[in-house]
Amino acid sequence: MEMESEAMKETLWVEPWFDKGRHIRFLDMMYEFLPTDYESQEINHLTLAYFTLSSLDILAALDRVDKGAVIAWVLSFQARQKDEAELSHGQFYGFQGSRSSQYPAVNNENFRCNGSHLASTYCALSILKILGDDFSLVNSESITRTMRNLQQPDGSFIPIHTGAESDLRFLYCAAAISCMLNDWSGVDKEKAKEYILNCQSYDGGFGLCPGLESHGGATFCAIASLRLMGFIDDDLLKRTASSSVINVPMLLDWVIQRQALDGGFQGRANKPSDTCYAFWIGGVLKILGGSQFVHREALRDSLLTCQSQLSWPTGLVSSVAINALDIAEAPSSMRHADSRVNQYGGFSKFQGQLPELYHSYYGFSAFSLLEEPGLSSLCTELGITNRATNSS
Repeated sequence: MEMESEAMKETLWVEPWFDKGRHIRFLDMMYEFLPTDYESQEINHLTLAYFTLSSLDILAALDRVDKGAVIAWVLSFQARQKDEAELSHGQFYGFQGSRSSQYPAVNNENFRCNGSHLASTYCALSILKILGDDFSLVNSESITRTMRNLQQPDGSFIPIHTGAESDLRFLYCAAAISCMLNDWSGVDKEKAKEYILNCQSYDGGFGLCPGLESHGGATFCAIASLRLMGFIDDDLLKRTASSSVINVPMLLDWVIQRQALDGGFQGRANKPSDTCYAFWIGGVLKILGGSQFVHREALRDSLLTCQSQLSWPTGLVSSVAINALDIAEAPSSMRHADSRVNQYGGFSKFQGQLPELYHSYYGFSAFSLLEEPGLSSLCTELGITNRATNSS
């Protein structure tokens, strides 16, 4: 099987360019309707919308979006309290991630549960910023006021009001939400800083929690959060590293080592390179002012091997998979067919797989960091374009 897989990879023809037209076609399709393989991700509907709309913004293709309709749809996921007293019941009043997470109304005074989630709130506000909304219909005060309920004694955040894990992902969401709302009253920044510093590992990277293995995604969350909260400056490497709150030399050493021999970035030591880490690790270097340490051509070539191929060789996927939307990793029942020309773009996690939204979005983000012509620039620490960041 391994030899067969290697032979199959050799037959893939890699386009030597970023195929913007096919990528937009892929996103058009995702904007209109999601393939059936995404049904299991219904709970993350807002997140999938964020990947799609932020991707279109990076590709400067938002003209195909019905902005008014999408804004109204996003606002429909906002959880609203019945009265002022409900804000004191320990819950979080942000945005819910999908229709299935919106509990039905009941005539029960003791039923006060809602499915608001920090990550969904981050995605909702990001979409609204991308579409130029002014937040006039967003209950910003209730978001920041009740977000305090999610911060833990050690400075970390849980994503919902009860029964959830706490780590750097949700601290980052809280920081990004506060930045977009221009209101930091929902975050104890000093406690948050201390938690982040406790997550820096012996090798310089950051784990999701104190004592965990260094990880590319966690390291991005740590550095982006510190930048958003004002604890580190832009272009930190050009300043006196010894005065920083973090161990910059060790961090830089760990980050630089994440670029693998194939030119891509890995998320952890001894792991294969993966499309998304071109953003998670590349973004850390961008925030630190260390983009010059990236072997840009090698990274670009590596990313292009994960770009959806113009044609798929015999035995890899079927025409059904190609024509039915280019979703991630075709099931085994679809693996015996002739080669077909593929009209859709997108990026996959690894070479030879079909594209999906998550890795497509971070592939586009990585190419933006590489300053690909025709792409919008990113506000790296917020995860949206500079245009969206500066919108009203």
